Amino acid sequence: MAIETANYSFSDLLSNIVDNRGKTCPVAEDGLPLIATNCVKNETLFPMFEKVRYVDKETYDNWFRGHPEPGDMIFVTKGSPGNVCWTPDPVNFCIAQDMVAIRANPEIVDSKYLFALLRSRRTQHSILNMHVGTLIPHFKKGDFKNLYFDIPRDLGLQRSIGETYFAFCEKIELNRQMNFTLEGMAQALFKSWFVDFDPVIDNALAADNPIPDSLKALAESRKAQGEQRKPLPEAIQNRFPNRFVFNDDLGWVPEGWDPVPLGEYVTVKRGGSPRPIHDYLVDDGLPWVKISDATASDSRFLMGTKQFIKPEGLSKTVKLKKGELILSNSATPGIPKFLNLDACIHDGWLYFPKKKLFTDNYLYQLFLVIRDALLSQGNGSVFTNLKTDILKNHCVVVPNKLLLEAAESRFDEIKQRCLLIQEQTESLTKTRETLLPKLLSGQLRIPEAEQQVAEAL
Repeated sequence: MAIETANYSFSDLLSNIVDNRGKTCPVAEDGLPLIATNCVKNETLFPMFEKVRYVDKETYDNWFRGHPEPGDMIFVTKGSPGNVCWTPDPVNFCIAQDMVAIRANPEIVDSKYLFALLRSRRTQHSILNMHVGTLIPHFKKGDFKNLYFDIPRDLGLQRSIGETYFAFCEKIELNRQMNFTLEGMAQALFKSWFVDFDPVIDNALAADNPIPDSLKALAESRKAQGEQRKPLPEAIQNRFPNRFVFNDDLGWVPEGWDPVPLGEYVTVKRGGSPRPIHDYLVDDGLPWVKISDATASDSRFLMGTKQFIKPEGLSKTVKLKKGELILSNSATPGIPKFLNLDACIHDGWLYFPKKKLFTDNYLYQLFLVIRDALLSQGNGSVFTNLKTDILKNHCVVVPNKLLLEAAESRFDEIKQRCLLIQEQTESLTKTRETLLPKLLSGQLRIPEAEQQVAEAL
């Protein structure tokens, strides 16, 4: 039986729009996060906090025309128009220009149904075709009245469809948060062992060896923790030295951890590009890794590519195997990713075919730590470029082999857990995107969808 629908404009479906466009918001050093359009992506349920600024309480209370409420949607109107995220409860951000907070009219449309509808391929394609502007795409608030939808009259059916879509989004978001926690654990371990040198400080304190002035604050912090410090297994703790020595390049470093240019231990190579690249692009061929593939997700894994090249271009590029580590060196440089597929990389990527002592897992954590230092040395009129020599000449300390092996086992365990979660996320995302158009069109009935949801989740 066909679904009975009524035709409404986007404007008709909304009971409230919070629009702060057209003004530059005063910002502060801290306070409530002020999200920009880069924080709103269709891949995440809630806005991400990427390069956020902050507003103080006075600005929050007096500058804005309004604020989003829990259950509102954040809709981008400029740059990446049509990107939409859900507002959490409690609301932990505020919005400024180039996006609006929208609230569904509950008498006409269910909020979660509208959320699913806006994220559907059909709606995204319609918005893409309505962009106004040459360099920066716009979808102005005034254009909302020109985007039309056929909405089911049955609000119960809308709710069922919306809840089905939202259940996938919540599970995907939970997976993202789990991976975020795991990434934090890995980075905390790396920072403690190889940046702050916490175990070395502990050993120096135990041996009553002198603590350099620049490390005394860390040492006092360690002492203040007392019994709350989590002791390492004795076999690992003993692998750390108990003294610091001064180095002209890096300052105070653990005794025996020789500072060396990274290039002495790691071979750094660039990818390559067949040119002109548009002559080699095809719908189905060799996966072609772009910087945008990496920036589209906060996962450490690159699971797929949007573009492919002809096999004829292979001689002009570099094809890497699944599992290899790459690092962006242009556009958005300094992003490390593990390939989860065999793929070709262009000259905007670096790779590391040979390594002594250091593993890819160690390098991944290292690159996250030294990214800002590397970027400060980059050059480029529009984009920062990370030349291979910058990376090769960057000075790092070399811990002893047994300690690196101990760290590797922990890093690899976290990596494998992250991969399992990410693979599940990819499967859930694929199932969600397959079900959504069938649900919206009535091709798939709710009982069938609920069964598929139960199997997937």
